[in-house]
Amino acid sequence: MKFVYYNDTNRDVKIHPATKVHGTECDMSVIMPQEERTFYLPADTYAWVKMWDYGEKVGLKILVSPQRD
Repeated sequence: MKFVYYNDTNRDVKIHPATKVHGTECDMSVIMPQEERTFYLPADTYAWVKMWDYGEKVGLKILVSPQRD
């Protein structure tokens, strides 16, 4: 399963380290504005996504975690 995120925020988006710990495979570098990033999840899962805004100086952070029903 894959999940594609498009950064339309005009701000840099950092990926939370738990994304990888939870089993999602991806390029962990910063997602730049107008950039797409593909997250690869384990089989038979779907993406649970959470985004935080830490303000202008720290920026945005995204967590993509695989979930099962």
